[in-house]
Amino acid sequence: MHLSEASPVDDQYVTCFNDCEDKCKSEGNGYSFCEMKCDTDCLANQALVTNMAVKVRLSLAVLVFSLLALCVGIAKANKDPELKVCEHQCKEQLGYDEREVEKCLRDCTEEHFRRKEERERETRGTEEEDDDEWRSFTVDPAKKKLGQCLEECQRQGGGEQMKSLCRLTCQEKYEKEPGREEEENMEEKEEEGNPYVFEDRHLKSEVETEHGRVRVLQKFTKKSKLLRGLENIRVAIIEANPQTFIAPTHLDAGFVLFVAKGRGAITLIHEEDKQTFNLERGDVFRVPAGTTFYMVSKDENEKLRVAKILWPVNLPGNFKAFHGAGGEDAESFFRAFSWELLEAALKTDRGRLERIFKQRQGGIVKASKEQIQALGHGEEGGHGGGGLWPFPTGGSSGPFNIFDKGPVKRNKYGQLFEAKPKDSEQLRDLDLTVSLANITRGSMAGPYYNSKATMISIVLEGEGYFEMACPRDSSSVSSTGYIENEGSRRGKGGQTYQRTSSRLSRSSVFIVPAGHPVATVASENSNLEVLCFEVYAKGNVRYPLAGKWNVIGEMDKEAKELAYGVPAKEVDQIFGKQQEEFFFPGPRRQLREGRAYA
Repeated sequence: MHLSEASPVDDQYVTCFNDCEDKCKSEGNGYSFCEMKCDTDCLANQALVTNMAVKVRLSLAVLVFSLLALCVGIAKANKDPELKVCEHQCKEQLGYDEREVEKCLRDCTEEHFRRKEERERETRGTEEEDDDEWRSFTVDPAKKKLGQCLEECQRQGGGEQMKSLCRLTCQEKYEKEPGREEEENMEEKEEEGNPYVFEDRHLKSEVETEHGRVRVLQKFTKKSKLLRGLENIRVAIIEANPQTFIAPTHLDAGFVLFVAKGRGAITLIHEEDKQTFNLERGDVFRVPAGTTFYMVSKDENEKLRVAKILWPVNLPGNFKAFHGAGGEDAESFFRAFSWELLEAALKTDRGRLERIFKQRQGGIVKASKEQIQALGHGEEGGHGGGGLWPFPTGGSSGPFNIFDKGPVKRNKYGQLFEAKPKDSEQLRDLDLTVSLANITRGSMAGPYYNSKATMISIVLEGEGYFEMACPRDSSSVSSTGYIENEGSRRGKGGQTYQRTSSRLSRSSVFIVPAGHPVATVASENSNLEVLCFEVYAKGNVRYPLAGKWNVIGEMDKEAKELAYGVPAKEVDQIFGKQQEEFFFPGPRRQLREGRAYA
């Protein structure tokens, strides 16, 4: 199609539009409002001064523009009741005078944009003063697309009328109501399935190279609203090959790590101090938010595997890693700054800066034996110069080992190790207990329940399954597929319970809320090793429901008879028969060993 050259009429329109836009913006109005106002005003002025032929052509453009503006108004009216009322009044009060109705509708749309931008300015208010520095590094994807669309409009031919219509189309397509995009991002669809179980697919790799990876478990609240109590808690797993280096980083989250496998060392840079601590299996260590740290996997044959529980400090449940060095899997945060600023701050020319900040090293890289020895020369004595656990002697408390204290429960069916808030300064103000259960193959732990603590349980090794009693009104919130109805009983208007269960394997994560009776069973083929981060643990009591010291066995005789409707002796025969404590033979092991239940 042949496009004519820009006419004097088009030049007149450009002059009018530019003058109008400058004046409008100087009065404090926003881009969207000024764009529409100046388009409308200049098109009207142009219609009065051009010849008849141009008037006809312009009238068609104005008509298309008006119809499009009307469509925009109608679309917006679904979201803005005030705009809808205004348009209705235009049609009712002005009757059949189409010119007046058209002008009234344009006035409604203009007023809608003006009020919208005033609300945006009021909403930003003091937030702009606090958030300018953060927003300067953030590019809104919708605004970026809008800008690209407007640039394309400017490049196209056809005169300013066609460009104007093009710009309006861009605005309708990419502009959103204030806060709409943030709401869409924050709304997370609840997943189907067992709300208490997370599998390997729920772990997302944040850093991954041929030498290792860092994986982060999805937010608990994305799986189910039942886990709102864990909204500001995240879990991550680090896996590094032997003789490797994990590059420096800092997080906007504090965390506690547990060494599940291997040997390593961690170095912290805190203010003007640098400390390196050796790490081995069973070590528990706390790293404050914002502390720069790096790690090495020291063993020559065994991988380093570390589990972490994190508490974000900026946004609930959301944290970010800030990589100083960067590499092929993560960019250096230094590259967000201008080269001019970096040259001034570091007193180094751009060429040398680009050489180190554009390097392609990965977040986890292979290191030589000499480098590992130099980096892994950690402080000794209580695993890190902080005194023998659980009595740190001052300064930065180093890691403590959960095995040093010995098991709190132990028999041939399993062992339980734990460190409570009262046992360690590192755990006290976090209200956290760290425990490790090693369940012998074919055996089980529980049933029992926690009075206050919610357990975030991570399978370190082995296979098995767990069963948990859930109130029907909570477990039924999520989709079916994990609840077994067998055993559910309903009284007259009373509470009912259902069994939730799942197979467990390495890296499975399952949640046990406070008060929920639970039992974990190891497979017949291997021991089951489960790490538990027990949050809200201060003052928590673990109440056994079977074996020695179980809750029912400790009740008064009269309470047993009144509660269960049978003689107390019969209740004692049932709940007093198991003489082991906490760990017991599992269902299949009982049958294999030929034990009778009579």
